[in-house]
Amino acid sequence: MTTPVKKLFVLDAMALIYRAHFAFSKNPRVTSTGLNTSAVFGFTNTLWEVISKEKPTHLAVAFDTPEPTFRHESYKEYKANRQEQPEDITISIPLVKKLLKCFNIPVLEIPGFEADDVAGTIAKRAEANGYQVYLMTMDKDYCQLVTDNVFVFKPAYLGNGHEVIDRARVLERFGVERVDQVIDILGLMGDSVDNILVFQG
Repeated sequence: MTTPVKKLFVLDAMALIYRAHFAFSKNPRVTSTGLNTSAVFGFTNTLWEVISKEKPTHLAVAFDTPEPTFRHESYKEYKANRQEQPEDITISIPLVKKLLKCFNIPVLEIPGFEADDVAGTIAKRAEANGYQVYLMTMDKDYCQLVTDNVFVFKPAYLGNGHEVIDRARVLERFGVERVDQVIDILGLMGDSVDNILVFQG
């Protein structure tokens, strides 16, 4: 008898919340009291699509926290150039957490660490315990975590279907021979979003 596959989805909450908020920027979902629910509405649609179509056996959602991380402590300019979080998103975050509580879906967050740190740790531990892990995000940094049993799951966008990024896709995309080399490529590329710039001398 074949043992059922244990299939874990870990969602990158902030990436999906921001994506949902801006997807409705031209036609926001606003309640009769003036509350902009675009982020909550879009996130809920994405969550339900995962549950109904991908049918994970396990599911969790990873959040950033407002506390500085160890990266901020070692590099004061880390993410210093980011724009202030839109107020509608700030208001939406606790609503999304309340929604997840109603779904009985675990919220993963640890002060001093980012969501991708938490998701990556969970992915490695789950893989070691026989799970197939899907990290749902649009963040390319997650590609360094891909193995034979850990995948990046990019949600559908602008009419295009979702994309599952496996080891072969990572090697092709970054032009490397091993997934662990993605770390070097990302370091050489720099990241303007995180305010990590490449020295040009």
